[in-house]
Amino acid sequence: MAQNNNLAELSAAGVAVWLDDLSRDRIRSGNLQKLADEYCVVGVTTNPTIFAAAISGSDSYDDQLHAMAVRGVSVEEALRTITASDVRDACDLLAPVAHRTGNDGRVSLEVAPGLAHDTDATAAEAAHLWWLVDRPNLFIKIPATEAGLPAITSTIAAGISVNVTLIFSLERYRAVMDAYLAGIEQRLTEHPEAGVADIESVASFFVSRVDTEIDKRLDKLGADPSLKGKAAVANAQLAYQAYEEVFTSDRWRVLEARGARPQRPLWASTGVKNTEYSDTLYISELIAPGTVNTMPEKTLMAYADHGRPGTPVQKAYDEAAAVLKAVSDAGVDLDDVFRVLEEEGVQKFVDSWDELTESVRTELQDKK
Repeated sequence: MAQNNNLAELSAAGVAVWLDDLSRDRIRSGNLQKLADEYCVVGVTTNPTIFAAAISGSDSYDDQLHAMAVRGVSVEEALRTITASDVRDACDLLAPVAHRTGNDGRVSLEVAPGLAHDTDATAAEAAHLWWLVDRPNLFIKIPATEAGLPAITSTIAAGISVNVTLIFSLERYRAVMDAYLAGIEQRLTEHPEAGVADIESVASFFVSRVDTEIDKRLDKLGADPSLKGKAAVANAQLAYQAYEEVFTSDRWRVLEARGARPQRPLWASTGVKNTEYSDTLYISELIAPGTVNTMPEKTLMAYADHGRPGTPVQKAYDEAAAVLKAVSDAGVDLDDVFRVLEEEGVQKFVDSWDELTESVRTELQDKK
């Protein structure tokens, strides 16, 4: 079956194409399989917002909800049963990709966002979700909050693959990479017989939200409008530079020699929110080997139709640094931007989780 040329070229450049969406309808209709076969999709990411939309907009969950209502299960158990079921089925569908590639064919399931500032609870739920889905090509999503960092280390040390989410700043990204390496080191020390070759991780660096927040501040400052729409790409490009530094370091080489796999950068929030910008901006300008780009279907199809590669990331470091300096010189407090974005990101997922919980509660009551 022929694959889309633009996405095939993107894959050949070292970018793993993932879909930022999942629903039972998408799995049962064959749509996800088609995206894998024809549009080079080799992974899936989910979040509470995605599941809230999937469950509220479909009757595919009715039978399962009815059975759980009759059994009198709790809302929390029903919610996790539903989401784990969809993720497990997607893992099974993408298992051939995982067998073929070794590091793709992955599906992500997030810990409850309300635990974002509780290290022990995050680690405990990560272990529970890993057991519940019970598929080797699963990723557990853990937010890159300060409390999340030690949970990442302990979860990796337990042999669980992790997708670290909600990364906005270079400083926090470096802390995430350190947390991953510390987890690998702990695993090798405490369970040397188990090894680390089966542990995978990605670090989800958010993109479009950075432009949205910085553009708003540039407008308020009356700054040069030519600075707008550039900071997010520049920030991500410098993140890749940091990735190259860490994963060519002596510390990494020791772990690599013992079977460890690098934690790949994943570009998240890649749907363009400002219609004045190219709808493929956050794909075209973030092409680099050993990366993942997770895309909403609309963005995926836009790149499939008319996407073209931009400047290779590794040739853009000097310009990227200059862009962020210019934005800072214009009066934008980048540290505050990243703090606000993290707080808003956690809250948005908490709100979606609450919406999802209420939707499941209502469905359970209606189907008794």
